[in-house]
Amino acid sequence: MSSLRLILSDQLSESISSLTGYDPAQDIILMCEGWDETTDVKHHKKKIAFLFSAMRHFAKSLEINGYQVEYTTFDDPNSTGSLRGEIKRTLKKHVIERIVITHPSEYDVLNDIKQWETDFGIPVEMRADDRFLCSSEAFAHWAKNRKQLRMEYFYRKMRKKYLILMDGDQPIGGQWNYDAENRKPPKEGLNISKPYWGNVDDITCDVMALVAERFSDHFGDLDPFYFAVTREQALQVLDLFIQQRLQHFGDYQDAMLENEPWMYHSHISFYLNCGLLLPRECVNAAEDAYHHGRAPLNAVEGFIRQIIGSREYVRGIYWLKMPDYSTENFFQATRKLPDFYWTANTKMNCLRQCISETKQNAYAHHIQRLMVLGNFALLAGIDPTQVNEWFLIVYADAYPWVELPNVSGMILFADAGYLASKPYAAGGSYINKMSDYCKNCDYKVSKKNGPGACPFNYLYWDFLERNRDKLQSNHRISMMYKTYDRMSEQKKKAIENDSTNFFRDIESGNTV
Repeated sequence: MSSLRLILSDQLSESISSLTGYDPAQDIILMCEGWDETTDVKHHKKKIAFLFSAMRHFAKSLEINGYQVEYTTFDDPNSTGSLRGEIKRTLKKHVIERIVITHPSEYDVLNDIKQWETDFGIPVEMRADDRFLCSSEAFAHWAKNRKQLRMEYFYRKMRKKYLILMDGDQPIGGQWNYDAENRKPPKEGLNISKPYWGNVDDITCDVMALVAERFSDHFGDLDPFYFAVTREQALQVLDLFIQQRLQHFGDYQDAMLENEPWMYHSHISFYLNCGLLLPRECVNAAEDAYHHGRAPLNAVEGFIRQIIGSREYVRGIYWLKMPDYSTENFFQATRKLPDFYWTANTKMNCLRQCISETKQNAYAHHIQRLMVLGNFALLAGIDPTQVNEWFLIVYADAYPWVELPNVSGMILFADAGYLASKPYAAGGSYINKMSDYCKNCDYKVSKKNGPGACPFNYLYWDFLERNRDKLQSNHRISMMYKTYDRMSEQKKKAIENDSTNFFRDIESGNTV
């Protein structure tokens, strides 16, 4: 049976299920750089360049390995500009008896695929995406009848299932989680190795020229370009992390330093999420480093938890809760996203650093996203729809399945605690403890109120007070309400006035 086998932009794995059983005598692979994928939101220039280059390199690799590939570039004059259009065009050119595709990562794409049999008039076989270690069906079974979902218990189940860092039926070292050891603030003299820097070949040069011409009004810097764009290069990124960064990753995974956007993180989420790397091989590499004495247990466990714990967990929640999850807004937040999220024109140095680095790299590590960029959005009551769109636009590793639960659930608590047990709200003291940003800030983190006070200090208390009816029963933050209630009325009024003035300045277009 002749098959048209679809490869989407985040399915760049030769082991992808849609290629299983490929018949070189009669099957065709279709890949296309679609308008609909790049203009649904105005993605970061580097993100588009990375994905187009990775797609073109992957198609070339498939052809070298004997696959017949039909590939439509974004600027192809014959392109219809959409996946649907390209399927129709291919079906007219070839005798095709069925379409084979791996389950997509996006809810709207899945709904569209469900209409293909009727619209195209041929069978459509949609196969499971077995790159993930927990299917959406298995996650739904785990979640069924649970009053609360907690990632820690899911993570332990995954450790046991795949025998990862296990000693029989017990965790190696006697603990499941070493997060308490992974919160060291940065110190002077850290020797942070340079991240991977890929070569820009002719394919990538062509893509960069295309992006510069056709996406000039999109956010972000195109140069310099350093992403891995092939599987071989992505494996080099993984190896570089294991050899040079993993040993310190645990200790300093929450730390932030000026002009050090990469820190000791792995920088492999780009490649995991588009298919150039596979989760199990990353886990195996880290576990092997531990067993051979090249990395401590707290670092290896923390890294593995991100992959088989949080990554699989948020995907499970995405498929379990969509489509309603995309409109969750527990706090009824309606404030517009401030312009400085695009310009970095703010006197708050922590935000200026994280936004500037995001603009340069299409990357920020998880604490920058959660406790600076996200924390401010939470405290300021910014509309979750706008926050979600911003995160989806600016990060090269962002896809709806991973971005939406992390932003709406983890960052904004917009799902009322379905994903996280408490809001990740914090004042300036947390940022000061975990970074050196406050040293070069126009505001004083030690000042709680009045002119020059760190906005995070009073916005934190203002957030708690204006959402008291929704949060005061949460046992994890009830102590903070007791602290607030012991404040003098003068102090409470100062918090209210400072917050009101701050928001008025934002709405007036003043630099804050």
